[in-house]
Amino acid sequence: MILLLLGGIYSTCKKPYNPKIVNAPNNYLVVEGVINNGSDSTIVRLSKTVNISGNVSTSGVSNCAVSVEAEGGAVYTLNPQGNGFYALPSLSLDAAKKYRLHIMTGDSKEYASDYVEVKKTQPIDSIGFLVKNNALQLYVNTHDGSNNTRYYRWSYDETWRFHAKYQSSFIVDQQAKAVVSRPASEASYYCFASAKSTTIVIGSSAKLTQDVIFQQPVTTIAAESEKIEMRYSIFLKQYALTKEAYQFWENLKKNTEQLGSIFDAQPSQLTGNIHNLKDAAEPVIGYVSVTNIQTKRIFIDNTDVPNNWRTKYPYDCGPPDTALFVNPKTQQNEVLNFIINGGAVPVADITKQNNTIGYTYSSIECTDCRIRGRVQTPSFWKEK
Repeated sequence: MILLLLGGIYSTCKKPYNPKIVNAPNNYLVVEGVINNGSDSTIVRLSKTVNISGNVSTSGVSNCAVSVEAEGGAVYTLNPQGNGFYALPSLSLDAAKKYRLHIMTGDSKEYASDYVEVKKTQPIDSIGFLVKNNALQLYVNTHDGSNNTRYYRWSYDETWRFHAKYQSSFIVDQQAKAVVSRPASEASYYCFASAKSTTIVIGSSAKLTQDVIFQQPVTTIAAESEKIEMRYSIFLKQYALTKEAYQFWENLKKNTEQLGSIFDAQPSQLTGNIHNLKDAAEPVIGYVSVTNIQTKRIFIDNTDVPNNWRTKYPYDCGPPDTALFVNPKTQQNEVLNFIINGGAVPVADITKQNNTIGYTYSSIECTDCRIRGRVQTPSFWKEK
């Protein structure tokens, strides 16, 4: 009886908490990019923050004058590329000088990052992977023999080859109102897909005697993922950071990826190194570093993972249905109704005594990889 009474009291003490959604009109400048002291281009993207409760997605900030400035010296102008992107071909900067990014927006606001030193990024030693917790965990190894780097960041581009659930051998010729053989130009079974890193990957050897990063986790691929169904590639980029830059990325990671439970870190104010030169109180999101970028690519084949892993297709694809030219029960032309006029995709022909009497069919999601990938093979792709 006492337990029941206490249970009733506890249940009545719970009240829903519906906090008010902040709907401030502020749109703060976001600066993404690295001043690249190397053969690759320096690419900077400018955008504005949006409210979580709003229906507007973030977009690039155009009509800006963006440049790299040496302390007391040269100016290198970035060219607009559209959608808020600005780019500059390879730079060869003086490591003895400091540099900053300067921005003049279309509405005459002036921003600049702090002058920062040129950091030298060491090469990536290797990229490897482990089978762990029914997933593939990719990691990176690197080091600096001079013990001068200590703080690192990585980003990556992923590419993988995959296929549709069913291979369609036919298409519909709408002019002829007929099902015809699928030409090579309409190939739709094998495709390539790609994605950029969406998490912050950082590491530090500051607490170690030697400047060595060993098996730093980069990303994890689930056992049922299409990424490793056939062949997968990761193109890893490595950046050397200053201690201040590392602290910025560490705080950003905590604020965006490690919140949600009572054991996680509390949100903190992000302090970057970019400022409005005429309004120091205006928040600006971002941190501009100056370094060369080291890269490395590896491929992982499906034969490199456990053979009992099974890919989970992203769509619910049952067995292909059947459409006959003449249904013996209804006398309807199902090929015309379901495939030619109905939008279904013919998969294989159904024959009887060497005559085609119909086709199996499925949906475009289950037969055409092009709705979420591309058929063209990337220039860097290598088969095993």
